Amino acid sequence: MADDEIVTLLNKVGQLLAEDVEYPLDGTFLHAEVDQGYVSPSIYKDLGDKVLYRDPDLDRLGDCLMDLWAAYPETKRWSEMLYKVRGKSFEANFLYASDFDPKEWPMERRSRLVKEHFGDKPVIYPPLQPDGTDEVYTL
Repeated sequence: MADDEIVTLLNKVGQLLAEDVEYPLDGTFLHAEVDQGYVSPSIYKDLGDKVLYRDPDLDRLGDCLMDLWAAYPETKRWSEMLYKVRGKSFEANFLYASDFDPKEWPMERRSRLVKEHFGDKPVIYPPLQPDGTDEVYTL
């Protein structure tokens, strides 16, 4: 594992998240599941009284996350990453398969982790309705 490469890729994750200039970078939370040939990032923005889900750029962010995951030796590869931006710094935590309850579905785990991070704030996802109304979920 090349520590310099990992640090570079972690910084690149932050740079890619910063490209979403419509909302502040501060308060951004990224949950990413990664495995061989599979990446599923979810981006959340803290807007004070609510949380906004942002669609990730799967080409650029997905490739960066795959590169980050592959930079670790096979025996030390993580399953999920929690990337939190506060001010001008970030914190990245890695979860391994042994950290999970095997009965918990990945979507349930993501919802639980988002709730642990943001508390009871409502989460707004992109409109799924033809009329453009928001879908709001309470975790």
